[in-house]
Amino acid sequence: MQNPLLPLSSLLLMGAVTGSAPLTNACVKTTDSGKRPNILFLFADDQRADALGCAGNTYIKTPNIDRLAGNGVRFTNAYVMGGHHGAISAPSRAMLMTGKNLFHVYDVLDGKVTMPAYFSGFGYETFATGKWHNGAASLIATFQKAENVFLGGMSDHFQVPCQDLDSSGKLTDPVIKGFSTDIFAETAVRYLKDYASSGKKNPFFCYVAFTAPHDPRSPQADYTGRYRGEAIPLPGNFMPLHPFEFDDMNVRDETLAPWPRTTEIIQASLADYYGLITHLDDRVGYIVRTLTELGLADNTIIIYAADNGLAVGSHGLLGKQNLYEHSMKVPLIISGPGIPKNELRNSLIYLYDLYPTLAKLCRLPVPGDIDGKDLVKVITGREKNVRGSLYTAYRNTVRAVRDEEWKLIRYPERNYTQLFNLREDPLEINNLASLPEFMEKTDEMMKLLEKWYAETDDTATLNPKFILPLEYDYKKLRQIRDQYQPGYVIERYFEAADMK
Repeated sequence: MQNPLLPLSSLLLMGAVTGSAPLTNACVKTTDSGKRPNILFLFADDQRADALGCAGNTYIKTPNIDRLAGNGVRFTNAYVMGGHHGAISAPSRAMLMTGKNLFHVYDVLDGKVTMPAYFSGFGYETFATGKWHNGAASLIATFQKAENVFLGGMSDHFQVPCQDLDSSGKLTDPVIKGFSTDIFAETAVRYLKDYASSGKKNPFFCYVAFTAPHDPRSPQADYTGRYRGEAIPLPGNFMPLHPFEFDDMNVRDETLAPWPRTTEIIQASLADYYGLITHLDDRVGYIVRTLTELGLADNTIIIYAADNGLAVGSHGLLGKQNLYEHSMKVPLIISGPGIPKNELRNSLIYLYDLYPTLAKLCRLPVPGDIDGKDLVKVITGREKNVRGSLYTAYRNTVRAVRDEEWKLIRYPERNYTQLFNLREDPLEINNLASLPEFMEKTDEMMKLLEKWYAETDDTATLNPKFILPLEYDYKKLRQIRDQYQPGYVIERYFEAADMK
């Protein structure tokens, strides 16, 4: 028995579809729905866009994800719009699932028509496994089937609490199980095998949301030591400390290693981070091979993406609570029927553009009440861009805008601005905002930021009454023991005397 979902009539009442013929139950039951492509959505947690072999990183091994890129289109400028609190994952996933920008959804999915729920209205069978960071009620309303779902932001990879959606549409009690990456991959494979053996004609929407490579940076035994820290170069924009204060410098992610950041700690962290990603890559290969062996691959669109990036030493930071490229840019690969092979697209896009794009690729009416842009013409090479610039936001403290060449980051509460030429300085090292010869470009980009601010219904103030200092004393920042970090991680990164 499937769990209750919003009926198609409710979607229409909520204005989910415009510019198309009225939808009826007969439309849902047409035989055409059986010919529509399946969707396999593979979603990583906290993966930088450059933490892939196919992105030019020669120090990490990701052959299976690289193969997906070789069989499809990889976007080099895919972004999450940001977040209104430190757990960027929650608003990121809400934007993905609704096709709406940050200020139109934040992280609340209750009462929203999510992408899988919308697809189910056209005959798709929807299934989920892995992380769901937006509440139990929205999970139940979104998917018909779910197994081994983790409701939350993070957990110990070795002891992930998992729940199932039972036949009555209710979630079972959490059960502690083994390593997260293996659990979610095995569950996805089991679903695909059950689907193939059932002889079902309706297409599926299978959502697999891994919790890796989110910390704790504790790879499974087979992947611990896979990479040697001393063999991994530091990020090109590595700094021991961020040069100024712009928000809570003691936000959770930033407490995972002491200040100043050292070469040894960042390299050790990258080694474990890469180990988690290579394990994830192996499991992605397992899922895709199963899809092929079951004869489902030829009619399945595969998406590989991540919810946000991560600093891991870049700019003296560890987390994603900033608007630098390393934290807002994400990997995005699309492959499958009708998708060109081994091609790159440099278009400026958001993750939430996937909602209308997948609808179009699956020959569904594109919902009319969303902010995302249909990328199909970009994917097929008929158009270069769907937007000329792109806007990101973190809490009420940072705003940024970029176009194909320039990027401006504005810190209203500090009355401070950064301007980077991304073509010449992709690592965002040389701030040009204070140089007289770039005053006109700074003003131009600031006007573009203000335009985006108005068009997105941003809620922050760009002109606060009180200005805070840029200076801070890192010695006053204190690490707080995180309950999910294993003992060896604590011992590696901290001295006991430094811990609260």
